Amino acid sequence: MNIAHRIEDWAQKTPDKVCIKFPRKTGSGYHYDELSFKEFNDLSSHYSAALSLEGIQKGDKVLLFVRPSFDFPALTFALFKIGAIPILIDPGMGLKNLFKAIKDARPDYLIAVNIVHILRMFKKDSFKTIKKFFTTEAKILPHLTTIRSLKEKDQLEYETQKVEGSDLAAILFTSGGTGRPKGVEYTHEIFNRQTDVLQELFDLTPEDVDVPGFPLFSFFTMSMGMTSVIPDMNPSKPAKCNPEALVKNINDNGATFIAGSPAIWERVGDYLEKTNQTLKSVKHIVMFGAPVRNEVHEKLIARLEREDADTYTPYGATECLPVSCFNGREVLTNTQFETAQGGGTCIGRACPGVEVRIIKDVDGAIQDIKDTKQLATGMVGEIIVRSKTATAAYHELPDKTKEAKIYDGYTFWHRMGDLGKLDTQGRVWFFGRKAHQVKAHATTYYPISTEAIFNKHPQVNKSALIWILRNNRVRPALTIEPIGRVLNKSRLKQELKVMANKYSHTKDIDEIFICSKFPVDIRHNIKIDRKALAQMAQQGKLR
Repeated sequence: MNIAHRIEDWAQKTPDKVCIKFPRKTGSGYHYDELSFKEFNDLSSHYSAALSLEGIQKGDKVLLFVRPSFDFPALTFALFKIGAIPILIDPGMGLKNLFKAIKDARPDYLIAVNIVHILRMFKKDSFKTIKKFFTTEAKILPHLTTIRSLKEKDQLEYETQKVEGSDLAAILFTSGGTGRPKGVEYTHEIFNRQTDVLQELFDLTPEDVDVPGFPLFSFFTMSMGMTSVIPDMNPSKPAKCNPEALVKNINDNGATFIAGSPAIWERVGDYLEKTNQTLKSVKHIVMFGAPVRNEVHEKLIARLEREDADTYTPYGATECLPVSCFNGREVLTNTQFETAQGGGTCIGRACPGVEVRIIKDVDGAIQDIKDTKQLATGMVGEIIVRSKTATAAYHELPDKTKEAKIYDGYTFWHRMGDLGKLDTQGRVWFFGRKAHQVKAHATTYYPISTEAIFNKHPQVNKSALIWILRNNRVRPALTIEPIGRVLNKSRLKQELKVMANKYSHTKDIDEIFICSKFPVDIRHNIKIDRKALAQMAQQGKLR
């Protein structure tokens, strides 16, 4: 089924129900523009017809750089209806990676804000496959077609194209946090299955209201018949969001489901505590993209009024979403002690229809599942998953696909690139990225279990396991981001070494560096860039 049919179905079932809202600042408050499901579906179909007349057809790849607005989801679902393939790339990945990703994707059309059209004049090679250019803003170049001019045409109707479940629906790029950004191929079947799994996982109904801190999440909730309220924030900079504005958006609209990077909800939690406010309507706070500290769960749960409300940390990746999920109340009640002792972070049980296996960590491609060694319960190894929500390939990158997939007859397992273990209750425990483990002197150091020990120090905001080269030998080392100014660095380092000596898996870490502010990933603004920290330490830029 074409994923766009879900919107069409809701437009027939609940035509007058609000589908999407957009906030406009009015003094100290907000006015919310809104579209009903019928209005949104009509707009999307109008765009489908208009874009078809401009040449976009089934199978064409359309690169989208559209700011949060009604047009972003309307254009995306319009392309789904055509059977065209939207390409979504995080513009914050850096210009070098961005232009490389565009060149790799080989788009046929471009719909973008004007800054992209200006930048492409200097990188024509990355855009050489594009047949026609559209802008979502005022026309600044003679060959541009404005989306406004398409919108102002007389209302056009469009019959959604029939597609196979295996047909390519979209190409979503990874952030490139531990390697080159890669285009992940999503089919219509995968989008539909993911929507079903997420709806079951959080028991969502059309009565729920969503405030998505990550714009793509609204595509799922709108497809469930929910109202989605676009928040007043820049989704590319979640760590710089205005928590006061977000709380206002949430409370104004009686939001029950809010989701996004932990960087967002850390700021919201601090703001709620500082102002002594609560979230009256919220049932689910969903945080994804990086491990969440226990204090964040505690702070947020204390500000939820509903008895059935909780925090959640689903685990997954662009290539496979979701894999597992865990809730904050269970973290605080059952698993936080083991985490604090270096036992990893519990990320819950596998989601419906997902199989998780732990295999011996190996480098390089694995052709067949028979070539893997499955590890026993409690042993740390590489996490692999099998699910009908797992994507099968990276676009135009067969070598990267080969490295990430392990074939098992007619199915395959996806290699998450993470380390973990399974416990006797079938829960998954996360130990960090494979690329971030440190192997030294026949000992393996895992980021999450190592850092948990040092994070207990009252002056440590974050810590990061890194490696450093000493006398041509790899040594484990630690970098900390302190809370406030450090008046006595020597004393702090000595206290941390005393803590390290209490645990077998940290006692050999004797080099500690201080970094006032950790470099973090672009997409979620919270994943620590350990590679950058290691380079800084090796170059003597950290003390």
